[in-house]
Amino acid sequence: MSNTRRFSEAQRSARAIAALCHVKHFADLPPAIQEAIARVATPGHFDNGQVLFLEGEPADALYILESGWVKATRISPEGREQAVLVVNPGEIFGDVAVFTGTSYPGTAVVLEAVDVWRLEKADALALLARYPEFALAVIRRLGERVLYYVELVEDLSLRSVEARLANTLLKHVCFCEGRCVVPRRTWATFDEMAARLGTVRDVLSRALKMLEEQGLLRVEKHEIVILDPERLAAHGEF
Repeated sequence: MSNTRRFSEAQRSARAIAALCHVKHFADLPPAIQEAIARVATPGHFDNGQVLFLEGEPADALYILESGWVKATRISPEGREQAVLVVNPGEIFGDVAVFTGTSYPGTAVVLEAVDVWRLEKADALALLARYPEFALAVIRRLGERVLYYVELVEDLSLRSVEARLANTLLKHVCFCEGRCVVPRRTWATFDEMAARLGTVRDVLSRALKMLEEQGLLRVEKHEIVILDPERLAAHGEF
């Protein structure tokens, strides 16, 4: 169950608008529309491991992630997990099912304690009907999500595990004190990484070892150091 923190109405509205301003496309909405969304959005807090919604449940709300991390997964009949989406702060999830009138396509699980804003389906649809600017922002968001899933299908069907690993690492790289690194969050275990890449732990471990033996990267406790970005990028090609 979520823990709803108590705020005054002014504080609640200000926080909701601040969260909206970190969402791509929503940040440019007119203040009046942001305020209308804030009025109907309700805050919630979830701890590590809690489930926000289950695959197959009726989609009765969408969520705006203010802080923390969430993953959306699907589980095969054999129990194999595929992470279909890892949600970062400032992103929306559950929206595809809400706006298409279907059930949630995956289970949303908290990776790192989160603060979210919940927007009920009826309120979201009413906002769409009332504000064309909001509708256009939603269309852009859904379009980007479609492109994301096209890329995911391409990765899973056409690229090897090594290629998917190389591309994923390069997408999350940052520069720290002259080094090219991929930080590993506390929840970024090999099992979590494998689920995200559509493989299993043993196969991922072999792929990392192979890239490490080739001098492309070095696996450390809290980060993966990219030693040769250009050669690693070549491994991400078809």
